[in-house]
Amino acid sequence: MKQFSELPISAGLQQRLAHAQFTIPTPVQAQAIPHALEGKDVLATAQTGTGKTLAFLIPAMELLLKSQSKNIEVLVLVPTRELAMQVLDQYQQLRGKTLPPAALVIGGLPERKQLAALRAGARLVVATPGRLEDFLDRRLADLRNVKILVLDESDRMLDMGFLPAIRRIVGLLPKQRQTLCFSATLEASVAGLVHDYMQNPVRVALGSILKPAENVELHAFEVAAREKQDVLRQLLYEEKGRSLIFARTKRGTERLAKDLARDGFSAAMIHGDRTQSQRTGALNGFEEGRFNVLVATDIAARGIHIDNVAHVINYDLPDLAEDFIHRVGRTGRAGLLGRASTLVAGGEIIELRRIERTLKLQMVRKQINAGAASSPKRAIKNSLASRTLQALPGEVFV
Repeated sequence: MKQFSELPISAGLQQRLAHAQFTIPTPVQAQAIPHALEGKDVLATAQTGTGKTLAFLIPAMELLLKSQSKNIEVLVLVPTRELAMQVLDQYQQLRGKTLPPAALVIGGLPERKQLAALRAGARLVVATPGRLEDFLDRRLADLRNVKILVLDESDRMLDMGFLPAIRRIVGLLPKQRQTLCFSATLEASVAGLVHDYMQNPVRVALGSILKPAENVELHAFEVAAREKQDVLRQLLYEEKGRSLIFARTKRGTERLAKDLARDGFSAAMIHGDRTQSQRTGALNGFEEGRFNVLVATDIAARGIHIDNVAHVINYDLPDLAEDFIHRVGRTGRAGLLGRASTLVAGGEIIELRRIERTLKLQMVRKQINAGAASSPKRAIKNSLASRTLQALPGEVFV
């Protein structure tokens, strides 16, 4: 399949894809969608940013268009609230007037709206395992008629400890169903899920799942600890596009984001302790260009699906080599060029080399004049009159 127009799907869905300017499928879409449309189970491993969401939404929506049922027929399980909302947005963009709105079942948001969507006749549910299990325990959702189960970023769900919840949820589904499993890696735990819940799945494996995309430049800066923040500022001064910075801890994320804001950068932050409204506000502001810099922890790495991130900066190294792949996968999406810079000092230099050996890659060593950070090469637009972080809903700085 070279174009979406070649797919044997309804004319209405074809029109909505064209209207949304989806014309040429990505490799994972080209390989997975035809098999999924035939009703086969599909196990797809591919790097982040390769269009996996559309790869399962098109078959799911085609099934819903052909069915006259009023029950929940498609269940999409995802690891994070942010990813759930992105999947929902993609569905809403393509559903048109024929299909009912989907239901979002996630923690961190009021139940009322989520329950209203279920009771209004949602036939596709996008959920995180914890909140969905809670709804099922209280008999607020009926999954006895599910025909397609999607496990999106299944490796991440298992990393986050959702395996018991997933097993209990899947135990309530019909045994005769189609299962679509998407993952960045095929670890033993994911292979166990495949063995237990999939029937002769078609295997779709694209590229090396433990290597960044080829269109991402990998740079490393070995610096003194006291120069790290100066080097970061200089990289940001020289960057015209949006930058995503990863820090290891929640406290480090807070401190770094506030320091950058006081330096005149329009910066926001996202980590596990932020409220849902704060996380959503930061992501939306970053995507819409109100923030040029977003500082995040790894907990948010796979939940961030924002196009046109020019530069990923690892201010701290990740705990796992695999998380390095997920971090840099936020740039260079959809075939665009991207850049990923890693800052290391002291003992981190040894850790960086371990990551390079594990991933079998070599980052280009770069040097930068940290002292030049006081003379930015581009004007910094200071939209924060108080030179502090802009308070998001429900947030108070003390």
